[in-house]
Amino acid sequence: MRILIADDHAVVRKGVKQILLEEYPFCQIEECANAEEMIHKIINNKFDIIISDISMPGRSGIDALRQIHASFPNLPVLMLSMYPEEQYAFRAFKAGAAGYFTKDMADAELITAVKKVLSGRKYITPTLAEVLVDQLGKEEPTTLPHEHLTDREFDVFKLLASGQSISKIADMLSLSTATISTYRSRILKKMKLSTNADLTRYALEKKLI
Repeated sequence: MRILIADDHAVVRKGVKQILLEEYPFCQIEECANAEEMIHKIINNKFDIIISDISMPGRSGIDALRQIHASFPNLPVLMLSMYPEEQYAFRAFKAGAAGYFTKDMADAELITAVKKVLSGRKYITPTLAEVLVDQLGKEEPTTLPHEHLTDREFDVFKLLASGQSISKIADMLSLSTATISTYRSRILKKMKLSTNADLTRYALEKKLI
């Protein structure tokens, strides 16, 4: 079995690799640190499963996931994230993810997730399943302002709300300051807010940061 782990933190890749090798001692594991490298490896190699972080420098994991799912619809991608499920899980599944796993979950749960998606099924935690059931019970699901943001806009929104400057965000996402400024304008317009302080207040109210 061949597995690709994509995460910009070497310590995270090492930890995930160790967990996998304990369960699958003879599997071949490759690593990469960003989305572009991940896509390049997938195009040029055959893998049985991809384990990818959502937030990486440059192109986000979800952006890459959309391309991977379009080109390799049968390749299972398990998204790994430090963010709670309610923030990114739905975006990930809409983009084609086979599962969503948070970095604070137990090692054994990662193996459970891997086994499930390798069998062709979706991995959904009990917490997320409960949220889905609650939404099914509502005739008209309520859409919050931040849910209208694209994946990249949502990334920028969270960084702005956390107090990061435009130049810092540009460095973190490997984008120009002009591009980040454009994203900021779109975010404020879509959310009907005026300042970064408004974004911070909203994010705190919705427990997004």
